[in-house]
Amino acid sequence: MINEFFNLLSDWYSLDTWIVVTAALAAMSCALPGAWLLLRRQSLLGDALSHSILPGIVLAYLAMHWFEEQGWLSATSSVRHLVLFLGAAVSGVVSAITTEVIQRWGRLDRSAAMGVVFTTMFAVGLLLIRMFADSAHVDPGCVLYGSLETSALIPISRTIPIPRAVVMNGIMLAINGGLVILFFKELRLSTFDPGLAVSMGLRADWIQLVLMSMTAATLVAAFESVGAILVIAMLIVPSATARLLTDRLSTMLVLSLVIAALSAVLGHVGALTLPSIVFSRLGYPDVYDASTSGMMAVAAGGLFVLAILASPRHGVIRRFVDRVRLQLRIASEDILGTLFRRDERTHGETSPSPISDPTLAIAGIPPREVNGGHAVIQDPIPLVTVAHGTWIEWFARRNLQRKGFITADASVNHLTDKGRDLAQSLVRSHRLWEAYMARHFELPGDHFHATAEQVEHFLCPQLQTDLATELDQPSVDPHGKAIPNSTSSDQ
Repeated sequence: MINEFFNLLSDWYSLDTWIVVTAALAAMSCALPGAWLLLRRQSLLGDALSHSILPGIVLAYLAMHWFEEQGWLSATSSVRHLVLFLGAAVSGVVSAITTEVIQRWGRLDRSAAMGVVFTTMFAVGLLLIRMFADSAHVDPGCVLYGSLETSALIPISRTIPIPRAVVMNGIMLAINGGLVILFFKELRLSTFDPGLAVSMGLRADWIQLVLMSMTAATLVAAFESVGAILVIAMLIVPSATARLLTDRLSTMLVLSLVIAALSAVLGHVGALTLPSIVFSRLGYPDVYDASTSGMMAVAAGGLFVLAILASPRHGVIRRFVDRVRLQLRIASEDILGTLFRRDERTHGETSPSPISDPTLAIAGIPPREVNGGHAVIQDPIPLVTVAHGTWIEWFARRNLQRKGFITADASVNHLTDKGRDLAQSLVRSHRLWEAYMARHFELPGDHFHATAEQVEHFLCPQLQTDLATELDQPSVDPHGKAIPNSTSSDQ
């Protein structure tokens, strides 16, 4: 299969290179405004604009074609693109105004108004294509899915062999990049804190209008390459993938461009190789290739799924690993705490009289036994057990033994000096938290243990010190058990 893959790529021509360059520039030009739409939680706006500009483009094309037939206009390629851009811009403005009117007069949610207007305008565009496709030579498939392969064949002029689509999308990428660099602070402030932006004198509505204009112009430039539908994927998916990989805005913008370009490369490579490899094994040897723009969307979706799974901070695998690590740490600390309490009971350690301790007096828990002026009060809950799955407990014990926190003697575990220090700190956290709850909450004494058993795993030495200071350095917990002193590792 690997040899077949490289054999299929061996027929790589200069046209393939231009197709990849065109696709990469189109995807990257879409990724920049798409990143801001994603951060503003307006991803539907990009989807809607890509649909709402369709009737404007079709009407502009039909009007220009009619003028050419009447002999009133001899349009060049640059004039055609300008007319298409103006038609798309007018269509976008009309859709935006209609959305605002429906939202205010109809008292609908903004997303609902957008859904009504933009789907309607897209349907009108498709109807116009269907009605006038034969007379105006408008290919519905090209409009909807784009035509990267043919757009890379049309040079900018007879003397300059560079494809026109490369120049158009390259100029659009340069404009978008320049606007982002020049107005980065304004875009960032209006995106994350529009209220502060308005209070500082920034016109958030004008910034929104500029962003919509950027998006509309980018969609028009990429329209010929990737079509009206697949441009949505290039507008949002690279930015969404980058958002999963980083929390820094500047890094996210750069990653959006990289992922968009990578989607173009993988899309064209996949269009040349995957159909032949897959369908030949399914009994369809006549299927050799696929649409590059469609495979670009597939590649972008694949990168997004990969980011969901393997993102270093937000990925499913990372969250699963972190959850297992947390369970393993809690299980290990529970084992240490259990062994520490067992040693306490074995050595018959006693606690100072709770009568003189203000924490116990507030908690209202009387001593049960008094021996030589010292109260020996049993925990209200039996000896703590490790409430985890068997495999977690098994790994926790093995990990503690490997790190030298416990030793095994005749199937009985014992704390080492290092393990005792860690267990002492854990038990100190537990009993300090019980004392804190007894002072500040009116709860029965048997309600402290369960909560402290959870909180004890998340109290750092500094919080232990703060709790002890808050409680005036208590010596016992509400159950009369001695609160261990801080260990040397906690200092």
